[in-house]
Amino acid sequence: MLPDQAGGRLRLKGIVRLTGLGMVFAGVAPVVLAQSNGDQEPVGLNALEVTGSVLKVDVPLAETPQPASVVNREELDDRNVQSLDESFRYRSGVVSGHYGADNDTDWFKVRGFDQATYQDGLRIYREGYYQWLPETFGLERVEVFKGPASILYGEAPTGGIINAVSKRPSDQASGIVEVQAGNRDHRQLNIDTTGPLTDRVSYRLVGVYKDREGDLDHTENERYYLAPSLAVELTDQTRLTLLSSLQKDDGVPVNAFKLPYGTVDDTPYGKVDTSTNLGQPGYDKNERTQVAVGYELEHALNQQWSFLQNLRYNRLDLELRSSYASYQDPGNPRNVVQGVVYREGTTDGLTVDNRLAGHFFTERTENILLVGVDYQNLSGEGEQYDDFLGFGTVDMFDPVYGNYTPVTDTQLMDSDTDKEQIGAYVQNQLRIDDRWVLMASARHDWAETEAQTGANTQKSDDSQWSLSGGVMYLADNGLSPYVSYSESFQPLLATETDGDLYEPLEGKQLEAGVKYAPTWLDGYVSAAVYELTEENSLVQEGQRTVQEGEKQSRGFELEGNAYLTDEWQLTLAYTYTDAEDKNDEVLNQLPLIPRHRAAIWTDYSLAAWVPGLSVGGGLRYNGESVGHSSSGATRIEVDAYTVADLMARYDFSRNWRAQVNVNNLTDEEYVASCDYYCYYGESRSVIGSLSYRW
Repeated sequence: MLPDQAGGRLRLKGIVRLTGLGMVFAGVAPVVLAQSNGDQEPVGLNALEVTGSVLKVDVPLAETPQPASVVNREELDDRNVQSLDESFRYRSGVVSGHYGADNDTDWFKVRGFDQATYQDGLRIYREGYYQWLPETFGLERVEVFKGPASILYGEAPTGGIINAVSKRPSDQASGIVEVQAGNRDHRQLNIDTTGPLTDRVSYRLVGVYKDREGDLDHTENERYYLAPSLAVELTDQTRLTLLSSLQKDDGVPVNAFKLPYGTVDDTPYGKVDTSTNLGQPGYDKNERTQVAVGYELEHALNQQWSFLQNLRYNRLDLELRSSYASYQDPGNPRNVVQGVVYREGTTDGLTVDNRLAGHFFTERTENILLVGVDYQNLSGEGEQYDDFLGFGTVDMFDPVYGNYTPVTDTQLMDSDTDKEQIGAYVQNQLRIDDRWVLMASARHDWAETEAQTGANTQKSDDSQWSLSGGVMYLADNGLSPYVSYSESFQPLLATETDGDLYEPLEGKQLEAGVKYAPTWLDGYVSAAVYELTEENSLVQEGQRTVQEGEKQSRGFELEGNAYLTDEWQLTLAYTYTDAEDKNDEVLNQLPLIPRHRAAIWTDYSLAAWVPGLSVGGGLRYNGESVGHSSSGATRIEVDAYTVADLMARYDFSRNWRAQVNVNNLTDEEYVASCDYYCYYGESRSVIGSLSYRW
């Protein structure tokens, strides 16, 4: 929804209450709010709360013992977010940008671990280098659930879930046309229009053209995006929303891999320039076409029950040639030996989620019951090749490209992957005397995976229970303490040396926190402490990879977002993460993950002095982090860094807006993180926008 569609600026209190700062199924998970009186007559959808939440039913997150955050459309516009991993720069618990400004992958770490990405509550298949990239202008909001989330979403990494919620049709006519220009030859055209076609049918059409050079020399990406959607009220009890998108990317990928030598370590030749491309840009390419079609069906059965189903089919075609710095040339310390990744193929995914939501009242209780079954199927086939040892060489300090050997057809291996999962889940949330909230959930999954690469075939067949629960107390002053427990599992498509399958990764999290949404503050504040453990991690023992590892993350998170006055909005976040691999004798914390992170963003309207003018800005602090040397035997220290962002916008009429956004205002040169490689952070980005809204 655009700000004008809401009749003015969206208020945070409404966001907290109506979307629950939640996850998944915006416009997909209505529950009947009418008082139960035994009447079984059908009810219209106007009796439903058509919003989303972390629990797949509409429950305000401020009153739910679950850890989650949301970034809405207004904030995405204010900061002119260009990629999904820019969304949570001003939220706690999420690390992004640790690999620099990548133009073909979104990178996140949540509470020290990897996460899974969803769109509209359904899994986006991002297997290996086949990366589905949501276009941020096509999103209504982005949500994160922190920690194990298998209870409602099946197999998933330990870190949690990122969910991108697509824009949907509105019955109020509105739209925007926007042009953008900036450094690195940034050019962009955005179009978004929505409104009614008839009394029961509404449409939306979102389109984007974007072209920009990458953060490394000789890299770029050009994108075309089109997303038509249609909402139809089939009856007073039934609504169908059709969603589709087509996106095409064509570019030269950014490979930010650099060695500690010349980045964190001094050399006789100085430092490697932050913009130096250590690949082969004349050979590298990244062509991606992604298509998605699906629907969301909502049907009110009676005063207590509603049925909900959402389904999506997606297809990704990829041709990727990507070279990178692999290791230092033993014969010439100025040179790096390059590796290369080659992928050409297609992935197809089908996902569907079916659920019944029931809402019941007694004199002292309110009960929300959710029962569901979901299905996921992924198939992928293509050709691939990996060379880690000798694709080419290049001088790190004065690169001259062309010294490489192209991949030939005879080197390519066929690959074929099939993955299938069925999950059944039940969740109940009980509210007693408007004081206590009790939540309990259980889920069982059956997951089968088979992957063939050349003559090698690996199979995984897993069956797993996941449990979750929590308790919260709701005080009159808006203070809500809680404790919660959650689990996750992730099958591993690999075998031990004796041929036995690895056990799935298992995540377990215990959390205690408090959420504060007082009546006198237009916003919220939350704080939490947690302990998150991943079992069955893979570790190296000499030349063998064994499943004897355990990783653990303990942390504290503080987050707030509020309008302090009608003109002044403030967002703040602090994260302490003590994440470690208990089998790693060199490091005492996981690579890439700083112990301390802090961010503050403020937005102030100067309308009292200059009508229509607002300014904003923020600071992002990342503390020290660590990595391994190339041998893995010593520890790399990565210095802390702070970058500043700036925004100014001017509404010079009811319909026209001009805006400028600057990220990394001072063009700070810094190493964002290291693992075995090191990665420079994103350089200064300047983008100006001019938009017409109606």
